[in-house]
Amino acid sequence: MSSIQFFKNGKIFPADGQNKEADAMIVCNGKVSWIGKEENIPPVEGVKIDLEGRRVLPGFIDAHLHPLMLAETSKQISCTPPGVKSIADMVQALKKLIKGQGPDSWMEGWGYDEGKLDEGRTPDRHDLDQAAKDVPIVLTRTCTHIISVNSKALEIAGITKATPDPPGGKIERDEQGEPTGVLRESAADLVKSKIPVKSLEGKAALLAEYSDTFLAKGITGITEMMGDHNPIDYYDIYRAAVNKGMKQRAALYYNWGEFQRLELNDPSIFDSERPVYIAGIKLFADGSISGQTAWVNPAFVGDEKNYGISTTSREELLAAGKAAKKYGIQLAVHAMGEQAIDQVVDTFYKKADWLAGAPSVRVEHASLPTERALRRAAESGIAFVTQPIFLYAEIESYLNHLGEERSRKSYPVKTILEKGIQVAFSSDAPATAWGDPVNPFVGLEAAVNRKAYDCTDIGREQSIPIETAVELYTKAAQAVTRIPCVGRLAPGYHADFIVLEKDIFEADKAEISSMIVEETYMGGKMVYKKTKV
Repeated sequence: MSSIQFFKNGKIFPADGQNKEADAMIVCNGKVSWIGKEENIPPVEGVKIDLEGRRVLPGFIDAHLHPLMLAETSKQISCTPPGVKSIADMVQALKKLIKGQGPDSWMEGWGYDEGKLDEGRTPDRHDLDQAAKDVPIVLTRTCTHIISVNSKALEIAGITKATPDPPGGKIERDEQGEPTGVLRESAADLVKSKIPVKSLEGKAALLAEYSDTFLAKGITGITEMMGDHNPIDYYDIYRAAVNKGMKQRAALYYNWGEFQRLELNDPSIFDSERPVYIAGIKLFADGSISGQTAWVNPAFVGDEKNYGISTTSREELLAAGKAAKKYGIQLAVHAMGEQAIDQVVDTFYKKADWLAGAPSVRVEHASLPTERALRRAAESGIAFVTQPIFLYAEIESYLNHLGEERSRKSYPVKTILEKGIQVAFSSDAPATAWGDPVNPFVGLEAAVNRKAYDCTDIGREQSIPIETAVELYTKAAQAVTRIPCVGRLAPGYHADFIVLEKDIFEADKAEISSMIVEETYMGGKMVYKKTKV
């Protein structure tokens, strides 16, 4: 028995080239069967739903984020403003939480950015020892590439003066060569590998619970960009989360090292028609700009010898690309600095062609692309997945590490589009210094205004129209992620859409970040409704 719904009296933005604007839509068995002007609607019998003249957009697809990490950090100490403005605030928050903790517990915090702290520096083991010396403490920097730990955590991990820097990582040391408790890139894994692991059921429950937060932001499609196999396989976690009520369609990208450990005999794990599927392989070519580990050129401001960290090789990139081609999936490579982006683009110049109708290679973040990289990426069909929220939320670190002119020229979205490169927007949540890191409207405002949260000009010449920005979070995000039949409202597509309290296309540019989702639909079914106060 078919289920038919007739949505009318709306201001529908289909994000589809055939229809610029519509006011009515027919949904049959969860998919759009017709969309257009109500006066032209074909005869229909079904449930009629009045949209009350409100703005309707396709559901957002976050093309690069870390949902499981986001769900986990929502339960940790938040080290971001307005609650935490200094290292002293962190210490006090930790002291309060540590009371009553058992001797085998670990204390975790999330989201600090030294550029926003009163002390203007990274917390170290001496700071965290003030909170506790007998309980291990791990605070993750907003970029996720750096952690700060106390002496107990260093002791448990066996990190001493004699411990060498691991490949692709750095143990920060004081003048005497002693570890400071700040661990960069792969060095962080020395401690993180010692943290007790939650059960599969526990992780799945966290994801299912966080699903409602995604829906409240209008997010109906997600990507997991840090898929692991050990100690618990992420594919199993996400499938269990669906059984527990997670609504979002999910595309998983596995870290290259973990992907090589997977059992790959069942082709259904790559089936994009499933609610959860493996979409690609993930590699890192460098670190972060805010953490001064991105592989840049020229060097970071104030340190002419610091060009960041290169974390992969041409040989490793080609090996991962070969595997991606074999299994018909994508290769996604984190690259922020000029040298890292050049390395990825040059490695796959005119070789990124194994997928039909979609980019075979994605450059994640693409913060500082060179003219050469832009030209070669366009010629090779390499896509860029970027995050407008970075400059908006982390302006202090960018100015400190890149300077004003270079910061303004970073994330040149308008130029990237003009070059003909496929682009998708995303949040990289929770890896940004913002209290609400996954909110698409913050990224949309940043892309349209090119102003930071403190109104600093971050390159107005690279601003784009709001309609284009919305498409980069919907239609274009689908084209890059390959989650099928989403991202637009057109016949044959899933009826995944959101209803806004205000019209985003008529609002003042400075009000975009405060947009409120009143209702979210998936498959034509309302899965979220804002509670009226």
